Amino acid sequence: MKFKEYSPLSEVIRQIMVFGGYVNAHAHIDRAYTVDQKSLERSNDHLFEKWLYVDKVKKESSVEEYKTRISKALSNQLFYRTQAICSFIDVDNVCEHKAYIAARLAADENPDITVVLASQTLKGVLNKKNRALLEEVIEDFDIIGSLPGADAGKEADHLDVIMKWAKQLNKRVHVHVDQLNSPMEKETELLARKTMEHGLEGMVTAVHSISLAAHPKKYRDEVYRMCVDADLSFITCPSAWIDHKRSEVMTPTHNSITPVDELLQHGLTVAIGSDNICDVYKPYCDGDIINELRLLIDACRIYDPNDIINIAVFNGLKVMGIGYEKKMV
Repeated sequence: MKFKEYSPLSEVIRQIMVFGGYVNAHAHIDRAYTVDQKSLERSNDHLFEKWLYVDKVKKESSVEEYKTRISKALSNQLFYRTQAICSFIDVDNVCEHKAYIAARLAADENPDITVVLASQTLKGVLNKKNRALLEEVIEDFDIIGSLPGADAGKEADHLDVIMKWAKQLNKRVHVHVDQLNSPMEKETELLARKTMEHGLEGMVTAVHSISLAAHPKKYRDEVYRMCVDADLSFITCPSAWIDHKRSEVMTPTHNSITPVDELLQHGLTVAIGSDNICDVYKPYCDGDIINELRLLIDACRIYDPNDIINIAVFNGLKVMGIGYEKKMV
């Protein structure tokens, strides 16, 4: 029998390139390339400690410095054959509007890649000063971003504010939920309920939803049904929490990646993102989506080429609100 090589990955990549390249549906390019020797040493800190640690570089960065880093990130995304990227951009009492101004300037100077910007609420929305800063520019953002955990203990109130803005401005919403791979988190359920409460079905995307996999199957299935009713979509960033430290908490056997296989079984839309790039959160992450895609394929056994192409291209365009007419069947 004559040997004939067949590479499923090569064929999938070829198809992705035919459709214009990867879509990076979630990133934080305003923090890209801020890692240094000192911050590298802090990379093992807890996520919540890192939220505070980045304040120093945010405060000290000028608009021009922000723009230089963001432009480098966009240039490298093009090198990695990314056609479109959605990035959260910090707006808070530390950086104020510097990162947003820089991101818009950098996007204008890099027309070869589609750039969609979402507001990052790292300091929450219930604090008057932070809320006022966001309200000054929220209409100019393409997507309203959210981090309910920034208003710990008042996550529902946080989402009420975010979703009222979304309804008033007719904008899509992307929300960080269930990031800690813990059965104590039930933020995806809360997000689905709030989406339906505010009548935003089909307009809301859950980013991460890692902790879903830490719950028993009965609960997961209940949440999936809720997500179908809410027409909730998802963005997985496979390497974002792959460094989760060991824990003695008892949970179903699972990995620390969004349970994409189960989401697809329920007909839910899933896109993919790189999350952080070369910063204190992910110092060795270069933002190349093929690395995220390969990790997802193996971690969740996503072997159907159509599923992979949809995740890498069309579902990303959908959750970013920029069209997805060529979706694979």
